[in-house]
Amino acid sequence: MGRMDSLEWLIPWEFSPTLVAGFAAAIALFARGRRVHRVTWARQALFWTGLALLYLSMHTRLDYYAERMFFIHRIQHLVLHHLGPLLVMAAFPGSVMRAGLPLAWRARLRRWLATPWGRALTAVCTHKILVPALFVFLVLVWLIPAVQFYSMLDWRLYRLMNWSVVISGFMYWNLILDRRPSPPAAMSPGGRVISPILTMAPQMVAGAVIAFTESDIYPIFELCGRAIPMSAQTDQTIGGLTMWIPAALVEVIGLLVALGTLMRLSGRGRLRRADREARMRNKPGKALSA
Repeated sequence: MGRMDSLEWLIPWEFSPTLVAGFAAAIALFARGRRVHRVTWARQALFWTGLALLYLSMHTRLDYYAERMFFIHRIQHLVLHHLGPLLVMAAFPGSVMRAGLPLAWRARLRRWLATPWGRALTAVCTHKILVPALFVFLVLVWLIPAVQFYSMLDWRLYRLMNWSVVISGFMYWNLILDRRPSPPAAMSPGGRVISPILTMAPQMVAGAVIAFTESDIYPIFELCGRAIPMSAQTDQTIGGLTMWIPAALVEVIGLLVALGTLMRLSGRGRLRRADREARMRNKPGKALSA
């Protein structure tokens, strides 16, 4: 009986064929790509763990509790926005998943990325200012009480909320965990170390404000009926602390990885080499002399 109850937790609260198709595609591409690229067990563990956490947070019974408990909602977003994308991107799955595509699809993708539309999309998704700003914005905007109220009542807004934080999480950690010097990386190694500090600060402030506010900021959870017997104040305090401490710890992990990359590149002299190459490319007379 206990085992059956445990299995019931895996039943989606609201079934989403789009989400299932997305996860199935990611699994198939990574599994196929492993046959072409050598992927260490550590990278595989990071990828599968991150993907499993994302699925459990978005497409199981947990989603029911996230709609009816503020602190579970914040734990869900901690996984969707911070931990899940961090683990997946720490596995550096891009080249592996590209290798998992059929050869004709890879050629089409390469050609499309070379078009103006492809270059524009790449520029937006790797913009060193826009992406961190979006990362913070999409945490804070969904916490505005009026926005939170309607997003918990309208399933379309609710899914937009969850998908937006996941996508921004992937974009952000793709920048921060990049192991290359700049260029070709979009953000400099030093910027990757500083960025988590800048994005962490407003989230910590928001978490502290929520945790220490004595009034009920989010009455929607009371209106819908809390799934666990708990006062609104306790629920809100735990939710604020979740934003304040665990989310900050995840960003510190990203910061430490970026710091390790900075030290490795500096130790190999690749930072100075990248700077020289960038200066050479920017010299006015270079194009004419070539």
